[in-house]
Amino acid sequence: MFVFFSLLCSSTKDTGRRGSTITSEVRASYTHTYTYTHTRTPKITTYNVSNPQVKPVSPLLCQMPSPTAQGLGPGQEKKIGHRRVDASGETTYKKTTSSALKGAIQLGIGYTVGNLSSKPERDVLMQDFYVVESIFFPSEGSNLTPAHHYPDFRFKTYAPVAFRYFRELFGIRPDDYLYSLCNEPLIELSNPGASGSIFYVTRDDEFIIKTVNAKEAEFLQKLLPGYYMNLNQNPRTLLPKFFGLYCVQCGGKNIRIVVMNNVLPRAVRMHLKFDLKGSTYKRRASKKEREKSNPTFKDLDFISDVPDGLTLDQDTYGALLKTLQRDCLVLESFKIMDYSLLLGVHNLGQAGRESQGSPAGGDEKKPVAQRALYSTAMESIQGGKTCRDTLDHDATMGGIPAVDGKGEQLLLFIGIIDILQSYRVIKKLEHSWKSLISSDGDTVSVHRPSFYADRFYKFCSTTVFRKSCCDPEVFSLQEGARRGSARAQKQCPNTTLHRERGEPGERGPAPQSGSRLPPAGGGR
Repeated sequence: MFVFFSLLCSSTKDTGRRGSTITSEVRASYTHTYTYTHTRTPKITTYNVSNPQVKPVSPLLCQMPSPTAQGLGPGQEKKIGHRRVDASGETTYKKTTSSALKGAIQLGIGYTVGNLSSKPERDVLMQDFYVVESIFFPSEGSNLTPAHHYPDFRFKTYAPVAFRYFRELFGIRPDDYLYSLCNEPLIELSNPGASGSIFYVTRDDEFIIKTVNAKEAEFLQKLLPGYYMNLNQNPRTLLPKFFGLYCVQCGGKNIRIVVMNNVLPRAVRMHLKFDLKGSTYKRRASKKEREKSNPTFKDLDFISDVPDGLTLDQDTYGALLKTLQRDCLVLESFKIMDYSLLLGVHNLGQAGRESQGSPAGGDEKKPVAQRALYSTAMESIQGGKTCRDTLDHDATMGGIPAVDGKGEQLLLFIGIIDILQSYRVIKKLEHSWKSLISSDGDTVSVHRPSFYADRFYKFCSTTVFRKSCCDPEVFSLQEGARRGSARAQKQCPNTTLHRERGEPGERGPAPQSGSRLPPAGGGR
């Protein structure tokens, strides 16, 4: 037990504190801190930049209320990791209130993106992946930062030039990024899961903001050069699309956040939601989870509730499996495991029946398409073949058409999540312990990356998704989307992802020796 506790303590090195050796803080100065994480002792260089010509974007002062705590008496609070919810429903993370954290995020991102947009564009260099910029926000304001009613905080931006390139790769302009994140209050998700993280979503459904721990932030920094190379080769991916990594230092605590694409848009009701790993050991939703209004089910629930799987037409099935195969190889090459397939199911028949039973709402707004390229599930697997300006988004709302065993028409919204888990010593110990108490060690969730990738791909390609033997009329939605794609190719055949840089190549990762993943499209 002492050895295990020592391993836990030794793994708590803080990425956000690498630039904390500055002994004096000049409130009216803007300080850049360059940190090179590939050295044992980071070299830190600071300099002052006076009066940059940029206007910071201030968030609205009003904040969305925190989700109401359920079943908590006076003086009680709900604790999951660093997240706390008291009896009044107020959420705190590392003793910082959710409203103060949202305000700090919007102020910090508004300033750093605005400041970066004033700098000329250039190619991404290797050292750009290790740069950390820092700015101090006193509550009374300074000549560079606006006054605010939150506690003093310092805001750090990791690899700003590299993440600017990632945003450009997906067609996200700086003003759109700022508008989504800073123009309106962020919405806190009421069902964030069991990780102890806080999740925020933007009003326009474009981005998810998630708090991550020190090890996850450090791992993402190390992952960036390889992530950059993979996105250049394959912009069509189900892997998370990271648009920014930041750190809020407040009250002596480091709160690290990452901005990602939103896999499950709030505008589309998910009648079923699954978190699938390909594991069967204790992979069933708990009784407490099932009592929630929008529960997240797991692998054993899917096997029992959807025994016939989800049937796709042949072309979509082949494209999906090809994307999954490519993504699994990438994750295996980075020694990543314990990731999940987040699957949201929108039942078109059930949605139609619900709309008939509800009062007529002629003024109800239709779901708005996400602006980022390759942001929807269908674009993630077929993005290079479509032109967004003419594709009939109303037909599928960005989802993948499918049919269940009862013949119900569905729309699937999918993405691979939780990829910031590497096979370190702690995970190896967890695998060994679960293998001892389990009758079959191959069924446990935590496993070595190569085995995990094989099991995950096999489960998705044979149990979750099935290939249709023919294309009956039930896939009329898919045919409509395909016709829209054909019109797009005729009307804008020369459309590129980025007109200045050109369309990135769509080569898959180099074949790896010893890979056991079956060919795409080889499932049932």
